[in-house]
Amino acid sequence: MRLRSLVPLIYILFLMLPIYWLLAMSFKTTNEILGGFSLFPQRWTLANYQAIFTDPTWYWGYINSIIYVSLNSIISLLAALPAAYAFSRFRFLGDKHLFFWLLTNRMAPAAVFALPFFQLYSAANLFDTHLAVALAHCLFNIPLAVWILEGFMSGIPKELDETAYVDGYSFPRFFITIFIPSIKAGVGVAAFFCFMFSWVELLLAKTLTAVEAKPIAATMTRTASSAGYELGLLAAAGVLTIIPGAIVIYFVRNYIAKGFALGRV
Repeated sequence: MRLRSLVPLIYILFLMLPIYWLLAMSFKTTNEILGGFSLFPQRWTLANYQAIFTDPTWYWGYINSIIYVSLNSIISLLAALPAAYAFSRFRFLGDKHLFFWLLTNRMAPAAVFALPFFQLYSAANLFDTHLAVALAHCLFNIPLAVWILEGFMSGIPKELDETAYVDGYSFPRFFITIFIPSIKAGVGVAAFFCFMFSWVELLLAKTLTAVEAKPIAATMTRTASSAGYELGLLAAAGVLTIIPGAIVIYFVRNYIAKGFALGRV
């Protein structure tokens, strides 16, 4: 029994090691990081975090990322919910082919769409806006959300729909007050994956922004200089980028477990 409980503990510690190392580096200077190996900072410093919270370029990078990631998650779910309902409840000509076509967009690398998106949004005066990045990420997140939600919706008996219609519910009222709460685990899982993909994606976010909507991932490249990388500052920025994802996981933690068990993840 002790061995069985020890193995998961060792595994968890192994997974947490990079996070601890990143956290420890964030309280070191670059010279100390390059100077040698140490488990703990020899001289603790908050200068790296102070630089991030006092420099508008840095903290606006986080704000910009949160804005377009949240906007993308909302748009993706609003588009995916009715689409997934249609795939789960109706049969029409080419439905399976269309469903597969949606997934092919998710399979394509982001680099394929970088130039078309850049030209399109430049012509539409959307370049360097939060909406541009949010819409670009929809190309990948909506198919994923549809795929996940369709699995949950197919698990809900169609008799629920018919009973609601007999009771006099309109479709919008039924869909919002009865159906969506029935698949809230799926909505939580879909929102989680949409948020995480949009949060960590760099290529499109960097290509479609310049100054006003520049994300934190692109801002982190500023740590490079002729003297090398400011490793302490880069580590502090990395620690702060983990926090939003951890917050999202905390709020949807109950739904994620159920989602992995019942959905198509």
